[in-house]
Amino acid sequence: MPRFFYLLLLLLFPSLTFAQIDLVKVDKSENRMYLLWQGEIVRQYHIALGENPKGHKQQEGDERTPEGRYLLDYKKEDSSFYRAMHISYPNAEDLANARENQVSAGGLIMIHGQKNGMEKLAPITQQYNWTDGCIALTNDEMDEFMALVDVGTPIEIEW
Repeated sequence: MPRFFYLLLLLLFPSLTFAQIDLVKVDKSENRMYLLWQGEIVRQYHIALGENPKGHKQQEGDERTPEGRYLLDYKKEDSSFYRAMHISYPNAEDLANARENQVSAGGLIMIHGQKNGMEKLAPITQQYNWTDGCIALTNDEMDEFMALVDVGTPIEIEW
């Protein structure tokens, strides 16, 4: 079947997972995340980031989301932020830079839903960059994301 047909079916029936997402792209400057399949945008989301989003994460506590290419390496169902998927930050280069600067690179950077107990505030919280460097979605969007994106999918994050 042509690619257009698969994309149309996915848009009409979001619970179908026959079109595996092969890349997640994040544009921090636009607060947008895109799910791609064979170069085509299948879904896009408005996201919230860390309170200091511009630039690559340099150290723990800088409230920045890392930039570069990473992997989504595991799902976390017992997160304090609804559900979550971990981004493979820090990589070897991040660790080397942190060592050189004698700081901790930080870690536990996730794509996650809303803080447990605060779900109803999503229409407000998603208008601001409020995380400590993670990427936040609404809980409904997080459910869709987890259904569409497999562990091992690459993620590219840029300003």
